[in-house]
Amino acid sequence: MKLVSYKTEDCEHLGLYVNGHIYNLNSCDKLIPDSMIEFLKGGEELMARAAKIDEAIKAGEEAKEELFFELIAPVPHPASLRDAYAFRQHVATARRNRGLDMIPEFDEFPVFYFTNHNAVRGPGDIECMPDHFEHLDFELEVAAVINKKGRNIKAEEADEYIAGFMIMNDLSARVLQMQEMKLNLGPAKGKDFCTATGPWLVTPDELESYKISPKAGHTGNTYNLQMRCWVNGDLVSNGNMGDMDWTFAEIIERCSYGCDLLPGDVIGSGTVGTGCFLELNGTGKLNNPNYQAQWLQPGDLVEMEVVGLGRLNNVIKSVDTEWSILNRVSDMSMQ
Repeated sequence: MKLVSYKTEDCEHLGLYVNGHIYNLNSCDKLIPDSMIEFLKGGEELMARAAKIDEAIKAGEEAKEELFFELIAPVPHPASLRDAYAFRQHVATARRNRGLDMIPEFDEFPVFYFTNHNAVRGPGDIECMPDHFEHLDFELEVAAVINKKGRNIKAEEADEYIAGFMIMNDLSARVLQMQEMKLNLGPAKGKDFCTATGPWLVTPDELESYKISPKAGHTGNTYNLQMRCWVNGDLVSNGNMGDMDWTFAEIIERCSYGCDLLPGDVIGSGTVGTGCFLELNGTGKLNNPNYQAQWLQPGDLVEMEVVGLGRLNNVIKSVDTEWSILNRVSDMSMQ
């Protein structure tokens, strides 16, 4: 199934995406709530009801479709938002470009951080402040969504806790990020303004044909899904979800140690190899001292596509203000 959240006249709804059309689940079955979070809380029973509706629509049974709607983030109000560091290629390349050795601890355990679950956006425009445009970056990722409560979940059973997957763009304001991480804390302001997800939440059964074995010594499902990103029509990133070194199952095991995971929790994979300008610019300058670094600018169109998960499109907009916390810091340092 492809589950979506959408708006009609500023009211949020839960639907199915089938063959280019949106169908409201609550209209098809009154026992299904009209909210993604409440739906996920219903666990396997509600998922089975939704699957039955999906099958009926695909079989040609009549259902009322939505004609005027605005797609929003599939999980518009996640219970929490974590982001991991699962692709060794990205980590190793980004560190090499800065003249640093690979972190040996990367191969010992999957790490993650919490970001702002109240700053989730879906397809469409993304508004950024002036300081965000100081080296504004995309980050091409996949996110998993939790569908039932669990604690101390072992990796061997963790895939059972995944409701589905979606594309994730972990937007990053690199100057803010680098500034605050000099204090060995964060990222915070460099990340908390927006995380884009969408266009829909794809249940694992739809990805069975893409399933591959995890890397040697690892546990859990992974998938051979090509991941690509274009900026203003130019292909800038090309990777694969199958390159994840740490699986979502292993990440969930780490996340849930001594801690409840809840329906609607969102967990990002971390950036795929080649999946951000920070990495691409570093590689470009390493190979060519005259390389011109690229960062996102107002008006840029960012298109992310993951096989099986759809295409997430966002346009970067600038807030009409001169307010800058970077200038504030600079002024205070001169006093």
